Amino acid sequence: MVLETPPSRSGLLPDLREALDRRTVTAGAVAALFATTGPLALLLTVARESGLSADETVGWIAAGYGFGGVLSILASALYRQPIGLAWSIPGTAMLLAALDHLSFAEAVGAYLVCGLVMVFLGLSGLIGRLTALVPLPVVMGMVAGVFLPFCLTLVSGFIDVPVVAGATIGAFLVVSAVPALTQRIPPVLAALLVGAAAVAVTGGMADIELRSDWISMPSVHRPEFTLAAMAELVPPLLVSVIAIQNLQGFVILTRAGHAPPVNALTAACGYGTLAMGAFGSVPTCVTGPVNGILVTTHPAGHRWAGGIVFGVLIGLFGLFAPLTTAVASGLPQAFIGVLGGLAMLPVLSGAFSGAFSGRALLGPVTAFIVTISDVVLLNIGAPFWGLVFGILVWLLLERPRPVAGDDA
Repeated sequence: MVLETPPSRSGLLPDLREALDRRTVTAGAVAALFATTGPLALLLTVARESGLSADETVGWIAAGYGFGGVLSILASALYRQPIGLAWSIPGTAMLLAALDHLSFAEAVGAYLVCGLVMVFLGLSGLIGRLTALVPLPVVMGMVAGVFLPFCLTLVSGFIDVPVVAGATIGAFLVVSAVPALTQRIPPVLAALLVGAAAVAVTGGMADIELRSDWISMPSVHRPEFTLAAMAELVPPLLVSVIAIQNLQGFVILTRAGHAPPVNALTAACGYGTLAMGAFGSVPTCVTGPVNGILVTTHPAGHRWAGGIVFGVLIGLFGLFAPLTTAVASGLPQAFIGVLGGLAMLPVLSGAFSGAFSGRALLGPVTAFIVTISDVVLLNIGAPFWGLVFGILVWLLLERPRPVAGDDA
């Protein structure tokens, strides 16, 4: 067992009372809002195209957000770091093609196998050793490519909802430009409040259809283990969680001055995948965008409280999935995109700095370009291939080599 030991701390509640402030609450709330809107739209699309019933869809949502919330609270509290865990967005996208010829039971079987593999990688310490071998600038190039589309919604928002986007970004800029205001209210919170008011005034909220049952009652799915499903789903699911999503989260936390417990979080994702998979949800991951939002606050020692807020909010979202899904679906996606883009600007800036501030540039640039190409090969998304080709270029052209005459 090589799991990282949580640091010895004083009482949880006194520490939490000290760390909870306007900034950490805002970061956790914005991260939860991001996680429960845009990704939710993808989940609903996949469920609809795959022919899942309304109850199966609600159960999927409840398990994905509910277990993600519990894991986020536990990880953030144990390690005093802003750690957000949830269901895998790439893993959900893979199902669009797979469920055309595989049954949902076969997909559940693939989830459970992924969970077992992740538990092994975490408990054995193998994932920590593998992660340490990856060159950081190349990873940051991949992260920059992943985050760039989120920040580009700041531009597209002016086309889709110009009044709402203008009010949201204007509030952010005004508060950011006045130090006295920044001390009293976080710029992203000002953007959220003013933007929400603009949505209400312009009538941008869609009609909400509420179900009579507000509390989720997910059911356990019986898995089916077939070679066809294992071959098609397990490798890309593992790659999407370990080499794309988790690696993003680890690097973002590291760049922000934290020391993420790589082995423990990988094992936690494995156990979470086993629990979530039993209820029909896709594998668990350390989410890059959410952690990117959570690490933007100061002081750094208080950020973990934002992870607690995030976990509580998405956990409640899962518990009341029939109600919260209807409300979240009514929010304009363009507004959520603008708000998320504002929150992620510091992370994108840090990713560019980490990728392109050194002498080795071709590897990070390759990772960045391939990632933003959005190419899919072998049912695996562009971020993975950006990492692969970026590392290859780095190894061939830029890896530091010993100078002739140096001691071995």
